[in-house]
Amino acid sequence: MCGDRSFLTRRHLLASTFVAGLLPGAFGRAQAQTAPMRIISLDYGLSSTLLGLGVTPLAISDRADWGRWVREPELPAEVVDLGSSLEVNRELLAALTPDLILTTPYLDGISDRVAAYGRLLRLSVYAPENGAILEAAVRATRTLAANVGREAEAERFLERSDAFFEDCRARIARKAPPPMAFVNFLDARHARIYGPPGLFDNVLARIGVENAWKEPSNYWGFQTISIEELSRIQDPKTHLVAFDPIPGDVLPKLARSPLWQALPFAQGKQFHVLPPALMFGMVNEGMRFARLLTTLVETRL
Repeated sequence: MCGDRSFLTRRHLLASTFVAGLLPGAFGRAQAQTAPMRIISLDYGLSSTLLGLGVTPLAISDRADWGRWVREPELPAEVVDLGSSLEVNRELLAALTPDLILTTPYLDGISDRVAAYGRLLRLSVYAPENGAILEAAVRATRTLAANVGREAEAERFLERSDAFFEDCRARIARKAPPPMAFVNFLDARHARIYGPPGLFDNVLARIGVENAWKEPSNYWGFQTISIEELSRIQDPKTHLVAFDPIPGDVLPKLARSPLWQALPFAQGKQFHVLPPALMFGMVNEGMRFARLLTTLVETRL
């Protein structure tokens, strides 16, 4: 009998230990070991890439303008707005206690100010030494995934993006579109025009559309030009594509401008306006640009 009581006592002790492991304190410790990383992103491209990997950032900078410039993927409602990327709300940053803060070379000026609040991960896409932007974005995606434990998700995401670009290329090839140039109007006299080595130029090459603007740009992929400089596009078959948002007075002023009217794409059906696409993004933004352009080619050219 004593032997049996000893066995029961040991069994009850083990059971009690197991139950104790489910008490709130122990449960909290176990939960903390598997809790998702608290990640803050100070760059739109990195934020959308996180979402592409199935990770929702705790907070991002410039959340208020996401719908104006990025739009997709849709940003979950719970993501906190940290304010401007160059002037983040440091009190809010401290309160959020991030594990990881994503930044870029463009934000080096504030790195010292935010480094005290969490580990920084600086990912470079838009830099002279990085070469083609789309390839740099792919490399940055893999580096980001390795730092947040999402390597398998990254490979699936990149496989989907590659298949998507191939599909766009096949659909566009059936239409054989003319050369195209792409701008954001700054006002009625100036525009940003997109060329090599930028994201848009890389995507155009990937999906088989000729960029009519051949001149090299800065490593962000654009030049700021005056409207009359559009006359340097020689091919009269060129179509000009402008992205929203367009300042409200631009199109009415251009309609009254003899200079604009003299440009070949100002006449007929060679001028188009597309919804916003982020020119300084990563793979997701390249896919959005490709999607918008493929739809344009299939429905309006």
